[in-house]
Amino acid sequence: MSNKILPYTTVVVKLLKGPVEYLDKNNWDKLIQYKTELITFLQQLGLILVIDELDGYAFLKHIITDDETAEVSWVTRRAFTYEESVMLVLLREMMAEFEMSEATTRELVKKRREIKEYAELFFKEKASRIRFLKEIDRLIDKAEENGFLHMVEHQDIIDEQKFRIRKIIKAKVDGEVLEQFFQQLQAYKEEIAAEQN
Repeated sequence: MSNKILPYTTVVVKLLKGPVEYLDKNNWDKLIQYKTELITFLQQLGLILVIDELDGYAFLKHIITDDETAEVSWVTRRAFTYEESVMLVLLREMMAEFEMSEATTRELVKKRREIKEYAELFFKEKASRIRFLKEIDRLIDKAEENGFLHMVEHQDIIDEQKFRIRKIIKAKVDGEVLEQFFQQLQAYKEEIAAEQN
C-alpha cells in the first residue's frame, strides 16, 4: 500500500476550515490544477466542491441525503440571528452596488465607519445611541468571525479599521434573498411613513 500524500492534501485541509480565495495564491493554484481530482475525492467524503473561478473563491457544501442523520458533518453549519442576517444582506448589497459601479479594483474595501453608516439606515435605533452603535460594531465583528469580512488594516481608532468584504458572501446571500429583503424593507418604510402622517 502506498503512503504517498495526495498533492492536493493542503487544499482539502484548507477547504475544511473555510473558503479558499484566489488571494491565497498557492492553495488557489493547486485547487484549480487538481479541480477534477478534488471533486472526486471530496464526493467520497459526502462533500460538494463549489468553485466560482470568476470571483475567485471556493467552498464546501454537504451532499444532502435522505437520511440526514447518517451523514458525517465535516463543515461547520452556522445559524445566524435575525440581526446577523440583516448585516449579511447589507454587506451583500454593498457588494452588488460595488460591482455595478465603475470600480477599478477587484476587491471591495470599506472602513468600519462606512459599514456602520450604511447599516444605520436599516436598523432601528434603540433608546441609547451608544448601545445602538455598539450593537452594529458587534454585528460587524460577527461577520468577520464568520468569514464574510477580512480586516486588511488595523487602526487604533476602531472606526478607521478597514475590511475587505469577501466575495463568498455572494454564494451565501443570493439575488433572491436580496430581493425579498428589500421588498420587506420597502413595506416597512411605507408603514413608518404612514404612521408619521
